[in-house]
Amino acid sequence: MGTSGVNTVLHLGSLDSIIENYPTTSSERTFSFETVSALQASLEKVYGPRGGRGVALRVGRSSFRYGLKEYGSMLGLTEMAFRLLPLPTKLRTGARVFADLFNKHSDQKVRVDESENKIYWIIEHCPLCWERTADEAICHLAVGVLQEALYWLSGGKVFSVEETACVARGDETCTIVIDQTPLS
Repeated sequence: MGTSGVNTVLHLGSLDSIIENYPTTSSERTFSFETVSALQASLEKVYGPRGGRGVALRVGRSSFRYGLKEYGSMLGLTEMAFRLLPLPTKLRTGARVFADLFNKHSDQKVRVDESENKIYWIIEHCPLCWERTADEAICHLAVGVLQEALYWLSGGKVFSVEETACVARGDETCTIVIDQTPLS
């Protein structure tokens, strides 16, 4: 996307104050839900719905990698004991640990439910589609974060990760369904 692309996205989102003034890494909540939602909407304006989705997925995947560097050791996910757990246990434990991280360090509210072969990542208070309306699910950044988390947790396997409900579409929550059986 480059500096020019980032500046264009920020400008279209009426976020000119952030251009060349990016927030530092800290545990403070410096981005409001309105800001996050405006960034998501700007990606779609600049790149179109499909292109914006692709960029948001890539941003989500990168966000996980940066977040892992920042919080990985604190969460215990980088410890050898965790890495040696069976895959289903790692997936369930990882989902709960990540939900706790979001609940403690953001205003986002996440809960995790499970069925025999699926994990439901349920965002009850979602910044990605905050005050937006859409005909389809639009929380692509969250899907990208979860895709990369699963890839990392599994040692390189790919899983089906699909947002099946979205507040922007009129649903009660944003719900992302994770199939626990890897595709590859």
